[in-house]
Amino acid sequence: MRYLCLIYASEAQMAGVPAEDMPQFVNAHLDYDDALRASGQLVETEALEAAHTAAIVRVRRGQLSVTDGPFAETSEQLGGFYLVEAANDDEAVRIASGIPSARIGSIEVRPIAPPEQTP
Repeated sequence: MRYLCLIYASEAQMAGVPAEDMPQFVNAHLDYDDALRASGQLVETEALEAAHTAAIVRVRRGQLSVTDGPFAETSEQLGGFYLVEAANDDEAVRIASGIPSARIGSIEVRPIAPPEQTP
């Protein structure tokens, strides 16, 4: 079963990582990526640019609306994701707990809906 592990952290939490520790933090992610890839559990992973680079797109009554910046004022922002294969929820949580960003922010784990359940 596939799970999406969404990485959230505030700008303050990320700023709390000393600049001299950032290369080690990034390398910890890359090493974890390699380990998950080697185990066959990593489907895809990507980091996202900062929330202020986002655009929010809505179509209401046929009218397009585009707003710059994050959807809501919130302290935590979506910073990236891991799409993983796991046997069950417990294994997905175990995988998410190994993501280095879990030590700074939080990881939301959500199962991917089977194709027959998607609109």
